[in-house]
Amino acid sequence: MKIKDSELPLQPSGAVYHLNLFPDEIADNIIVVGDPNRVAKVSSHFDHIDVKRENREIFTHTGSYKGKNISVLSTGMGTDNIDIVLNELDALANIDLKTREIKATGRSFNIVRIGTCGALQPDIPVNSFIASEAGFGFDGLLHFYDYKNISDEALVESFVAQTGWNERLPYPYCVDGDSGLMKKIGYDMIHGITASAGGFYGPQGRELRGKLKYPELNGKIEQFNYQGKRITNLEMETSALYGLSRMFGHKALTVCVAIANRVTKDFSKDYKPYVEKLIQTVLDRI
Repeated sequence: MKIKDSELPLQPSGAVYHLNLFPDEIADNIIVVGDPNRVAKVSSHFDHIDVKRENREIFTHTGSYKGKNISVLSTGMGTDNIDIVLNELDALANIDLKTREIKATGRSFNIVRIGTCGALQPDIPVNSFIASEAGFGFDGLLHFYDYKNISDEALVESFVAQTGWNERLPYPYCVDGDSGLMKKIGYDMIHGITASAGGFYGPQGRELRGKLKYPELNGKIEQFNYQGKRITNLEMETSALYGLSRMFGHKALTVCVAIANRVTKDFSKDYKPYVEKLIQTVLDRI
C-alpha cells in the first residue's frame, strides 16, 4: 500500500518532514532528550559527529562513541511531540520514503530517553536516578491508536478504583519499558512507574493563578499501590514513548534525574552535574 503525500509529508529534499532526516542519518541506538540544548551536551562526548540536522525544536546529531554508532535528538516537551518524533523515526526505519511503501524488512531502534522529573514518593531524594519500569499515561495519546494487549489494564483499573479517577479526565494507560534495556542501562537506579502528564502546571498539580480542579490528585497518585508497584515520578513524555515504541516494535527506556520531590517540596540546588553524570552513564551502557 502506497502511503499518500498528505499522510507522510516529506521535505523538498525527500527527508522526513519534521525530523529533516534520511534513513542513513539515524543510528540504531538513539538517545532522546527534551531540551534542544542538551543534544550538543550529549554529542560533545562523541569521538566524531557525522550528521547534524535541525528543524524547529528537533536537533539531531549522529556520530560514534567508543566504536558505537549513536544518534541523539531533541523532542521538545510533551507527548504530542513524542507522537511526531516516534512516527517519523519509525518511518525512517520501516517505510521506503521513495516508493512510500512499507518495507518487508525494516529496522528496530533502541531508544533511551534522558530527562528530568519530579519524584512522587517521600523516600526518593532529589538528584536520584530513576529508571522507568513502565509509563503511565494521563495524556490520552495512545487511545487515538488501535493498540492491543500492550497496556496493563488490570493495573489501570486498580488505579482508577483507588483514586476515584474522574470520568472527565483522559482515561489512563500503562505500558512497560524494555526489560533488556533496563538490565543493560538502569539496573542500579531506582525503579518504578513513571507517570506522564499532559502539561507542567495544572496537570502536575501546580497551582499559580489558575485554581486546581483536582488538588488532591498527586496525593492519591503517591498512595497508589498495585501488587507492590508504585508510581515513583512524574514528567511529560514516557507514556507515549513506551506506547508507540512497543506498537512499532522498538525498544525504549526512560532514565531521569529527579530534580524535585513534589511530596517533600525539595528542589535540587544544582542538578546539572547529575544530568551530565547520567548522560555519561547512558553512553557507556547503551
